[in-house]
Amino acid sequence: MQRQREGSPWTGLGAVFERELADNLSSIRMRLLEFIVFIAGSAAVYSAIGELKDTVGEDRFLFLRIFTVAREPLPSFLAFLGFLIPIIAIALGFDAINGDFNRRTMSRILAQPIYRDAVLFGKFLAGLATLALFLIALWLYVMGLGILMLGLPPSGEEIARGIAFLVASVAYGGVWLAVALLFSVLLRSPASSALSSLSVWLLFAVFWTMIVPFLTSALVSVDPFDPRTQLAAIEVALALERLSPNTLFGETTLALLNPSTRALGPLLMSQLHGAIVGAPLPPMQSLLLIWPQMTGLIAGLVVLFTLAYVAFQRQEVRA
Repeated sequence: MQRQREGSPWTGLGAVFERELADNLSSIRMRLLEFIVFIAGSAAVYSAIGELKDTVGEDRFLFLRIFTVAREPLPSFLAFLGFLIPIIAIALGFDAINGDFNRRTMSRILAQPIYRDAVLFGKFLAGLATLALFLIALWLYVMGLGILMLGLPPSGEEIARGIAFLVASVAYGGVWLAVALLFSVLLRSPASSALSSLSVWLLFAVFWTMIVPFLTSALVSVDPFDPRTQLAAIEVALALERLSPNTLFGETTLALLNPSTRALGPLLMSQLHGAIVGAPLPPMQSLLLIWPQMTGLIAGLVVLFTLAYVAFQRQEVRA
């Protein structure tokens, strides 16, 4: 068992963070994933810029469209990110805890002046910092490629929306990192924790949109002649869909990268009274629009990390 020590429970946090960050940045696994993402992202961005060259000077938000425009046979850069961010986050966290147990190094770490709080929090922060550095580098690469090929700089509003999109991407990746960390605490086999994390991701990425209609029909009875029941069914379905981090991330990016988006749910004609349809929203209004989605992503991250923290504190560590 861990010996009782004096001092702050965060003693050793810096040492754990530096060690894990160095391991993450130098591992072959991360180098391979980074290579795949940069190659795939470069192809998507290059094709999108080729599609946008004819609209230079006509589109106010040209740089934002680099992320969303798709050109056959490639999907958009945003679609690549939505698919690859969870995989990278899971790769960073699936063996964060059980790897040390299997290598019999956890008891040695805790024998030092390092608390369990610092071990778990340091590993999570290192994974989140690695993901953030990777996404920042990718975002700068995309913006630089756009400046080089389009021949004009982004506007201040485009940079602000791009930074907000970057923050949302880190929060989205943090949720899947917390999922992987939770399974790494609960399961002793790294293969089992990786498969469990990927199974949860597949559930929300592929099957959740198929499950929601069945859940909605079970919870709400819809009268085809009563608009109120139809609206209630839409709201219940939307609430169920928003239990998925993928849905929250998709709605966030829609509002940030498409400034003309005015609502992320059912919108009545009476609510559009006086609004200029198609006119872009100011950045602050878009941020207010996505505030519930961002709060949901951060709340999911905190809840999952708390579950991992409680489970890790209750585990016995033997020499």
